[in-house]
Amino acid sequence: MQSRIKNPAMHLPDAMQAAMALSSAVEKSGLSATIRGLVHLRASQINGCSVCVDIGWRKLKGEGETDERLFAVSAWRDAPYFTDAERAALALAEAATRIADRSDPVPDEVWIEAASHFDERELAALTMTIALTNLWNRLNITTRQVAGEWIKSNAAKEWMETVQK
Repeated sequence: MQSRIKNPAMHLPDAMQAAMALSSAVEKSGLSATIRGLVHLRASQINGCSVCVDIGWRKLKGEGETDERLFAVSAWRDAPYFTDAERAALALAEAATRIADRSDPVPDEVWIEAASHFDERELAALTMTIALTNLWNRLNITTRQVAGEWIKSNAAKEWMETVQK
């Protein structure tokens, strides 16, 4: 496999800075890193973004996530490993990622359930996490970024060091 070009954000440093600033704002929001990671992994699985799935499980594993939970993210509804708040976040991630699959893409019951577990600031961060994941997924998929390639780069090594602090 070979990518078509480097990730577009790498060609447009201002775009990369903006995306990283958004990510930084979400990280400072108070929304749990675990929730952000699970949502990122699930949306990436739905979209078929091998790069983000690869990065997502590595980040979660580095933060101490168990294999059982990592393996079960795609089947979270039928797995006993997730809290009610995590389930609400995963349901919102699925709905907001699959917006073309139904006439009411994010039904009220999905939003209300998420709102019963998260305050407005956390809901904002959760929504931004889903949107940013979908952004990265679309950039990676369109340009056929290769899973495992980015992780070998110096940028990835620096990123992983900051993630594991």
